[in-house]
Amino acid sequence: MEAELEASADLEQSSAITTAYIYTPDYIERCDSLSKVTSRASMVHSLIASYGLLKYMRVVKPQVASMEEMAMFHTDAYLEHLRKISEDGDDDDPESVEYGLGYDCPATEGVFDYAAAVAGATLTAAQCLIDKKYQVAINWPGGWHHAKKDEASGFCYLNDAVLGILKLRKKFDRVLYVDLDLHHGDGVEDAFSFTSKVMTVSFHKYSPGFFPGTGDVTDVGMGKGRYCTVNVPLQDGIQDNRYYQICESVLKEVYASFNPEAVVCQLGADTIAGDPMCSFNMTPVGLGKCLRYILNWELPTLVLGGDRGL
Repeated sequence: MEAELEASADLEQSSAITTAYIYTPDYIERCDSLSKVTSRASMVHSLIASYGLLKYMRVVKPQVASMEEMAMFHTDAYLEHLRKISEDGDDDDPESVEYGLGYDCPATEGVFDYAAAVAGATLTAAQCLIDKKYQVAINWPGGWHHAKKDEASGFCYLNDAVLGILKLRKKFDRVLYVDLDLHHGDGVEDAFSFTSKVMTVSFHKYSPGFFPGTGDVTDVGMGKGRYCTVNVPLQDGIQDNRYYQICESVLKEVYASFNPEAVVCQLGADTIAGDPMCSFNMTPVGLGKCLRYILNWELPTLVLGGDRGL
């Protein structure tokens, strides 16, 4: 692993490298500890290394998010409770239910440290873009888009996507969030539904009984944020060509009307054919084509991996 970091350092002087890859072995080990996606982070990193992609990116060490940074979105009460049950490993705390902690989001020992690590990695990626050192910054273990201000949801304890957007807003006036996960990006949409400074666009499955049950095409935002929320419900079985056609046509209009200064993109792998969700029939080629369309705008772009898949 040290050799990979050294190879990245050898490219320090290369102006051609415009992509930051947020990574350390300790960070991947911490992400592997999450019970719902055990060892996924190391699997993804192994694929990146095996395909020889590290030479095209510069490895950047993530920072751990502080309580103050996480409180940019999440409530103090929720953060304190998450820290408490994380230290105790107490999955039976009666207050946990009101904070969404339970079956989907078990209150396991060390979960607070995990959440702070992922949030910090996304904030580190956002800072890379703010500093204009990179055009693209990647945090593959990030993208936990369901968490609310005071509630865990859908395997998501902290909403690092929201935190990343808030960080980018300190530098960029208008930030576009594009969610290509199978599930609706409800936590991010809720966080920005009243503002015109962040536009959220979610392509997802929407059907009765399918989590999280939100994201109808008629949901367009509220107040000053009306028409800054775009939802694109899709049916089961959709494949690369049709998905890309829809993605391109929607994002073309979004780009023209919103004129974003920075982009956050969540690339959930659960749209891929063969995923346990058994819904969409996408391939990495199709998702990659959608991402390439976004990257062709040549805007500062934060890429997150998504909350499910593999």
